[in-house]
Amino acid sequence: MKLVAVTSCPTGIAHSQMAAENLEQTAEQLGHDIKVEVQGAMGAENELSAADIEAADAVIIAADTAVNRDRFENVPLVKGTVKDAVNDAEGMIEEALAAADGDADTSSASAGGAGQSDAGSDGDGGQQRRRGGDRSKSLVARLKRLFS
Repeated sequence: MKLVAVTSCPTGIAHSQMAAENLEQTAEQLGHDIKVEVQGAMGAENELSAADIEAADAVIIAADTAVNRDRFENVPLVKGTVKDAVNDAEGMIEEALAAADGDADTSSASAGGAGQSDAGSDGDGGQQRRRGGDRSKSLVARLKRLFS
């Protein structure tokens, strides 16, 4: 399947990049195509085009800041935090695939209607849930490996 994603954190320096990298690697391992846009204080990097979005089967938004969802209006959408994408990218991708197949509740994508932007945890009716994941892929584990 073809996926698109947006990762966004307040600074957009480390966490957004790590989330994007993890989503890309996991999607490749699972045999899916993905293009990830990274948003931060310096603007957007690797911006998604209208053609990218139109060709996508589902959208993943992993953000701790407001991300405008207008351009994803007609595509199934899964929303989580940057931490979700860093620690459990596979779970987010599986949710997106289920949404693309029509098996998941995509109310977070359609409930707000046009013009809605979301901040990290402003109440998506339970969509923001804590996920488990491989602790070796956690932010702390990655930073420990980086600095050791």
